[in-house]
Amino acid sequence: MFHIKNLRYKDILYIDELKIEEKQVTCIIGQSGGGKTTLLKMLNHMLSPDQGEIVYKGRSLFEWNPIALRREVVMLSQQPVMFEGNIRENLNFGRILSEKEPLDDEKLKEALKFVCLQKKLEDDVEQLSGGEKQRLALARIFLMDPEVFLLDEPTSALDKGTEEKIMDAFIRYSKEKEKTVIMVTHSDTIPKTYADKVITINKPTGDNQ
Repeated sequence: MFHIKNLRYKDILYIDELKIEEKQVTCIIGQSGGGKTTLLKMLNHMLSPDQGEIVYKGRSLFEWNPIALRREVVMLSQQPVMFEGNIRENLNFGRILSEKEPLDDEKLKEALKFVCLQKKLEDDVEQLSGGEKQRLALARIFLMDPEVFLLDEPTSALDKGTEEKIMDAFIRYSKEKEKTVIMVTHSDTIPKTYADKVITINKPTGDNQ
């Protein structure tokens, strides 16, 4: 699905060649500051390399319309953006960005249950904790139903029990729907439990395997 060749970005990231297969769970691990988040941002063209090429579905990312690409390849940042308003509006905002119909309350409540978030749709997002916002953002991209999920530390603000419940459900869904998941994580258990492939990126050389 993704083929990266001779990629260079400032003094942060160096990748000679890397392939990421579709319909698999790929975990990216390594030292802080090694360029893991930078790589995720490049996969949906939020950043561009100084040198090299990233190919997606046989076409260079430069040939893709960035908006169309980001509807297929959706990123969840480590500190996700919350939009002003309530939980209902935040969940459906992702659908609107993807040019899909807003969902009714029952489906939105199912998404909240999916991420173990016991809140009302009318609740103001400003009242949510960091972990609750992280779960809400995961539910939002889940409802966007993209082909590729780019997840940057999706469980960093969660306790181990909640992390396990959410990741079990999310990975099971992704496998059933043949989605591609590319996840940066510092968790010791997530790569061992869920990954089809583990990529290690270390600072400062950017070695990967």
